[in-house]
Amino acid sequence: MSVDPMTYEAQFFGFTPQTCMLRIYIAFQDYLFEVMQAVEQVILKKLDGIPDCDISPVQIRKCTEKFLCFMKGHFDNLFSKMEQLFLQLILHIPSNILLPEDKCKETPYSEEDFQHLQKEIEQLQEKYKTELGTKQALLAELEEQKIVQAKLKQTLTFFDELQNVGRDHGTSDFRESLVSLVQNSRKLQNIRDSVEKESKRLKIS
Repeated sequence: MSVDPMTYEAQFFGFTPQTCMLRIYIAFQDYLFEVMQAVEQVILKKLDGIPDCDISPVQIRKCTEKFLCFMKGHFDNLFSKMEQLFLQLILHIPSNILLPEDKCKETPYSEEDFQHLQKEIEQLQEKYKTELGTKQALLAELEEQKIVQAKLKQTLTFFDELQNVGRDHGTSDFRESLVSLVQNSRKLQNIRDSVEKESKRLKIS
């Protein structure tokens, strides 16, 4: 058997060529043993039909084993040559042939190509960092919008409650009540300003 592991051939066939040849060898040997057993049985039957035969079954077995060793020796010699031809011409992938999954290795890369790829990788990394920062900023803004939305909801709820209070006290329109409240507040502020001015004038006189 060949000592070359032939891993590339195993990648293509799904088994090593040596394993294939070993199975063929074992199959041939099994078939040879079966044939010799069948021949021995036929000879024994023929001898049973011959009266006063001096050849015993033990002699037949010795002759069969001797012939089997002779055939096995010739078979091993022929199989060795056949194995060499199979491994070199049939189950062998030439060194200039690439499998489809290895086509990407067909074109060698120069140092310039490597530097270009390295630069592209760095640019992609920078772009990823930028997009990651943008994503984090958007998430932070989204959180702020959620807080503002919650506060706005609270304000609307507050106004709804004020409107309900106004209705309970006989005010039908909350907007009119709010406008009236603002006007009265301005009037009170004007009165306060007038009082403060008059107070200052009296102190001066």
